[in-house]
Amino acid sequence: MRSEESWWLIEHEMITRGFGVVCGVDEAGRGPLAGPVFAAAVVLPFKINMPGLDDSKKLSEKTRERLFDIILGAALTYGVGSAGNEEIDELNILNATYLAMNRAIEKLSIKPDVALIDGNRDGGIDCISRCVIGGDGKSASIAAASILAKVSRDRFMVEKSKEYPQYGFERHKGYGTKLHYEMLRRHGSCDIHRKTFLKNM
Repeated sequence: MRSEESWWLIEHEMITRGFGVVCGVDEAGRGPLAGPVFAAAVVLPFKINMPGLDDSKKLSEKTRERLFDIILGAALTYGVGSAGNEEIDELNILNATYLAMNRAIEKLSIKPDVALIDGNRDGGIDCISRCVIGGDGKSASIAAASILAKVSRDRFMVEKSKEYPQYGFERHKGYGTKLHYEMLRRHGSCDIHRKTFLKNM
């Protein structure tokens, strides 16, 4: 388990370099066969204590849901954006992810001086940014963004499961599980499937 102090090392470095407002940015849903890619941007009070905060992939659904509300209440500002399956097919998943991230950043009520981007690419981000490889496990701001993006996307896919109940979206959230592939073979694709992800089917 990371110490609370170590969660803020990257933010502290940015602040000491003159970036007063630091936001964390992360995405959810680059890999699924269906649905949008979501992204979140969040500015937290520096060194706020948030027990249980971690990379969303390491947390249970129940813990993510609990932290989601805590993050929304604690954040100085946050934004959630997405790019739909048609935009993914048109732009490719990398550029659609940048689009979702920029939409999230644009929703921040406080303009960030720098955005910490989870991963090793930030060439499509419309503000000053820094890549942090494995950032959702190193930076409190990015970890918080990972939770906002993941919960927001999961909730979207659960809602879509009511419109398209035959695919089981509420169970796999659009990822390429055995069940999902079976339902695709049985029913074909629907309006929220990423056609460029299904070329080999």
